[in-house]
Amino acid sequence: MSSVPEIIVEEKSTQKGPQPYIAFEHVSKSFGDHKVLDDVSFFVLPGETLCILGRSGVGKSVSLQQIMGFLKPDSGRIFVAGEDICGFSEEQMQAIRRKVTMVFQNGALFDSLTVGENVAFPLRERGELREDQIQQIVNGLLEMVDVGPMKDLLPSDLSTGMKRCVAIARALAAQPEAILYDEPTTMVDPLIARLLGDLIQKLKHQLHLTSIVVTHDMRFAKKLADRVLFLHQAKAVFFGTMQEMEQSQEEVVRQFLELDELVLPEA
Repeated sequence: MSSVPEIIVEEKSTQKGPQPYIAFEHVSKSFGDHKVLDDVSFFVLPGETLCILGRSGVGKSVSLQQIMGFLKPDSGRIFVAGEDICGFSEEQMQAIRRKVTMVFQNGALFDSLTVGENVAFPLRERGELREDQIQQIVNGLLEMVDVGPMKDLLPSDLSTGMKRCVAIARALAAQPEAILYDEPTTMVDPLIARLLGDLIQKLKHQLHLTSIVVTHDMRFAKKLADRVLFLHQAKAVFFGTMQEMEQSQEEVVRQFLELDELVLPEA
């Protein structure tokens, strides 16, 4: 669907409402001869949740890493909080990362720090709060993500799902405007996946956070997404609402939806 990027850019530029908090305009990225993003465009409005869907290796996580400035696009422009970040220095990107934070698949917690110390880390880095204030915030965040009793445990004592809950609490401690989630339900059981979905939804409504969720899980996306970006063979083959995606006649989208509907018979 080669017309998708142009349609997206036109819609973005002619909006009369809020301007996008995050936007890709004709972004391409290759690693050697392997092109992972090819002329990809999309946007996320403030307070919205975008789910990026697609099979493995289609550039979902690479998109997040470019928003954070860990990777630079080969061409195109990336806007975050109204600023074109493509030419930003590392110092300028640090300011962006105070507004946008990322929850990695592995949680990226400090192994030698307790759960509470991990969540307190960004608060202590700021150097603006007394220790009693930090502890009050830490306790509140851990309760918000339902891991309050685990405050004194080490990350090695936690399941994969619980590590992600702690990572979300630590991300929130930085008081971001947007959070990027990289495959939050990978390698967790359905119960924890549902808990994580409920948590991300709660944060959206309570804190009005802008979110991008990279996932392969259609059920998860249906629960969370205001808009969906579907990547296939480095291209954005669909961008729109979940309802529009379910009605899409794009062949690869239909195949993805039909495969997702296949379930094993109950024992």
